[in-house]
Amino acid sequence: MALPDVATAVPPATFVLIAAVVAAVGNRRVGHLTGLVAALLVIPWVLLVPEGAHLPVTFLGFDAVLFNVDAFSRLMGFVFGLIGAAAILYGLYSGARDRTVTFALAYVGTSLGAVFAGDWLTLVFFWELMALTSTLLVWEDGGPAVRAGFRYAILHGIGGSLLMAAVLWHYVAVGSFLFAESAGIAAGVPALLAALGIGVNVGFVGFHAWLPDTYPRPHVAASVFLCVYTTKTGVYAMARAFPDGHLWIAYMGTAMAVWGVFFALLQDDMRRLLSYHIQSQVGYMVAGVGIGTALATAGGMAHVFNHILYKGLLFMVVGVVIYRTGKERLSELGGLWRVMPVTAAVFAVAALSISGFPGFNGFVSKGMVTAAAHKEHYDAIYYLLLAAGVGTFLSFMKLGYYAFLNGEVSHQVSDANRGQVVALVAIAALCVLYGLYPDPLFAMLPGEGASEAHPFTTGHILEGLALAAIALVVFVVIKKPLKKIPALPDVDAIYNPVTFYGTRGAVVGTTETYAAVDRVAVRFASTSAWIANHPREAVQNLLVGVGGRSPADGRVSLRAGIGTSVALVVALGTLVVLVLSV
Repeated sequence: MALPDVATAVPPATFVLIAAVVAAVGNRRVGHLTGLVAALLVIPWVLLVPEGAHLPVTFLGFDAVLFNVDAFSRLMGFVFGLIGAAAILYGLYSGARDRTVTFALAYVGTSLGAVFAGDWLTLVFFWELMALTSTLLVWEDGGPAVRAGFRYAILHGIGGSLLMAAVLWHYVAVGSFLFAESAGIAAGVPALLAALGIGVNVGFVGFHAWLPDTYPRPHVAASVFLCVYTTKTGVYAMARAFPDGHLWIAYMGTAMAVWGVFFALLQDDMRRLLSYHIQSQVGYMVAGVGIGTALATAGGMAHVFNHILYKGLLFMVVGVVIYRTGKERLSELGGLWRVMPVTAAVFAVAALSISGFPGFNGFVSKGMVTAAAHKEHYDAIYYLLLAAGVGTFLSFMKLGYYAFLNGEVSHQVSDANRGQVVALVAIAALCVLYGLYPDPLFAMLPGEGASEAHPFTTGHILEGLALAAIALVVFVVIKKPLKKIPALPDVDAIYNPVTFYGTRGAVVGTTETYAAVDRVAVRFASTSAWIANHPREAVQNLLVGVGGRSPADGRVSLRAGIGTSVALVVALGTLVVLVLSV
């Protein structure tokens, strides 16, 4: 069954953006319910619209494709609509305000616009709108989120500018913005600029600090949206730009996986821990895109899908804990399984999913990426990704132990409310479903890589169990020492003050230089005017200054007309300029 032609002329982002407008003018419940319906409408649209459907337009004389349906965009649209609906329902029952859902829907809509773009110009247009709407979503909560939102906006502005430069350079090289006119971004400088620009969004090491800086700040419902769209749209763009992969991108993805998991293990703030794990898990996706084989690319995109489910679920679980207890830090929690059994059970599903335990969805997609690295004999990538897997198990053993198992409940709290439970259980069920029966996911993956995936081999299952066992032993050994290790400073501890004081120094230096030049200019003008009006006194003062005394008769018979005076002023002025220029 296919949608009628008139329906294929309406991009799926349209539903959600209209809902954002309704949410802006309607009351809270109407806004949430309209957004829920709009996000759910994206799912049948994605499944029923025929492959190859597109909407060509002309913009400022350039050919563009407002939306294009292929395997990549279909996969992204399906999971974006799915998690968007769950996040809206969750927000409705978690105290999200009217403007939160308005900005969240605008963010979802612009993200859908980016992943359904059929050309680089349209993608960049929605890319920048996505940065704007997500910044507004961060700012909406006020307080500490405002300053973090400014840093977020600056970094994404830099990333977007680099991507725009890459796209323009690509146009010069290829002569078209259309995806169909070239296999990825043009090689050379455009590819480098695109990698760096997209690298900001996906969290390349060195460009990643906005993640743990921003995502813990806003309302818990806003964090669920934020953890999904920006980074995964970045992975999608990376796959578009480098369809054949690039080894350096694979190594960067591996570095992201290790870096993120290391810093996550040291965190006490729950949402900050989860944010570092976004970088780590996106590292697997970037590594898959970088390896570039059919299996690796399919594994990277499968991990995009699975990660959206379990990471959204983890932010929902942690959000419920914060919503019920008012506590953000693991050191302030403990024993919650006794009073929040549903939340604890859902956390267990999400933790096993992200860690790649057999029977859960992360196991399937992580295994595809590591198997591709092993198959291509990229041994360093393979073993580092396995090490990151051990670190992931460790991180969520830590989170689960200190939040739900260790200690006693220090205050009376309730479990998730009914609306939250519906959202939690629905996404948790999908994590298990795709972990046990991944065929529906494989059917949506681009290319032929899914046919090479064999997730339930004995070797792969034993590998997953071995990583869990190693992590359990290590956690028992390092549990007490780990609690005493403070969170280490990340790269933002260097570039935040350097940027602040560097900018301040540049501004102060510029203003002080301007003030000094202004003082010199004013003094020069005043002196010149006095000399023009008092030439006799000026020469007397000059002779006294040169000879050290006045003339013998005390008088100097010098008179000059206006022309001589102007010539003298010009001469003196030229001399001053020459002296200042040396």
